[in-house]
Amino acid sequence: MKLNDLSSYWMPFTANRQFKADPRMIVGAQGMYFQADDGREILDGTAGLWCSNAGHGQPRIVEAIQQQAAKLDYAPPFQMGSPAQFELANRLIDLAPEGFGQVFYCNSGSEAVETALKTALAWQRARGEGTRTRLVGRERGYHGINFGGISVGGIVGNRAMFGALLAGVDHLRHTHDPQRNLFTQGVPEHGADLADDLERLVQLHGAQTIAACIVEPIACSTGVLVPPKGYLERLRAICDRHGILLIFDEVITGFGRLGTPFAAQRFGVAPDIITMAKGLTNGTVPMGGILVREGIYETICAAAAEGAVELPHGYTYSGHPLACAAALASLDVYREEGLFERAAGLEPLWQEAVHSLRGLAPIVDIRNLGLIAGIELEAGPHGPGTRAFEIYRRCWEEGVLIRVTGDIIALSPPLIIEEEQVAHIVDTLRRIIAEVD
Repeated sequence: MKLNDLSSYWMPFTANRQFKADPRMIVGAQGMYFQADDGREILDGTAGLWCSNAGHGQPRIVEAIQQQAAKLDYAPPFQMGSPAQFELANRLIDLAPEGFGQVFYCNSGSEAVETALKTALAWQRARGEGTRTRLVGRERGYHGINFGGISVGGIVGNRAMFGALLAGVDHLRHTHDPQRNLFTQGVPEHGADLADDLERLVQLHGAQTIAACIVEPIACSTGVLVPPKGYLERLRAICDRHGILLIFDEVITGFGRLGTPFAAQRFGVAPDIITMAKGLTNGTVPMGGILVREGIYETICAAAAEGAVELPHGYTYSGHPLACAAALASLDVYREEGLFERAAGLEPLWQEAVHSLRGLAPIVDIRNLGLIAGIELEAGPHGPGTRAFEIYRRCWEEGVLIRVTGDIIALSPPLIIEEEQVAHIVDTLRRIIAEVD
């Protein structure tokens, strides 16, 4: 066996043939930097994959994982518990918007979405509304890669290969309005009325058929679509009027990315369920979960017979001891180093820096909120996505990691980023965007 043979590993969300012809290999990480296999340092402009909010190799988190592995490596999560699961749940409720009561654990953002959708259906049935089985997502939404997630999701490339998906799913229009909101700094002014699509679906299907509506507060994976002023408030009001649960998918926006614990607090809109993952453990150990508003757990429990399993759902690794240890240590680091507040303080600098790229010929829009930015390009002469991917490849060669989705560059650095590192990312992009056809 050749240890450096790349053929056996089928890589996720990767053009495998292209990668294996020209690999980009990471062998280490510390602070704001990855280390490539050729010894180069790569400045991380994406927090790994939107997840390493406190940077890489954070000593307190590493130590917590090591100590937990030596003490309790695994504990079955069904019909028994371990103390860290309950401690973490209490910490997360303290961090959540007011009115949240319980946490359910899983292992990823995709599983968090499945858990949220199933919880919504179970709650509607438990309260005597069993006809409510329809789920509403949004065009261009990303909710992971399980069948429920791609069904409510609205990214065509993630859905096209897998058949009819779940029945009884409909979609709101997306919130991107380039006619009125180009180069908006922060929250766009126009488009709150797009939330009225949910009213249209209520009229089409009947409120008595709709269980839940799921949206990302910011649609990040599709290219950073920031909701217009008043949009989320309007969506909340429509859900309240018709008995529909509102789910915020905060797998990316949770844990400080917008300068607050969750986007719900940044926008001042409380959903009924929040999904979380990624920054929950700073990306160190796979973990996800949902937060539910008070009353959801109680209603589902009350509908079950005494001694019965109230919600037949869960995973072998729900609340895994190592994941709980990593999450508790991550929450400690976020609090003690003031990283959420740091993100809020850096936002004006970040905004000014990314919008300084306006005027470069291929750039058709720039969007931002918190420590997130999307830079949209014209399609290159060789087809959609080719110019952006070439910029991605060139940035890697020059020591900066960015993320591209189609013709959009997405940036989301660790919350520990320094001013000079912001400048380095933007200056590198400025030069390479100008050079690439």
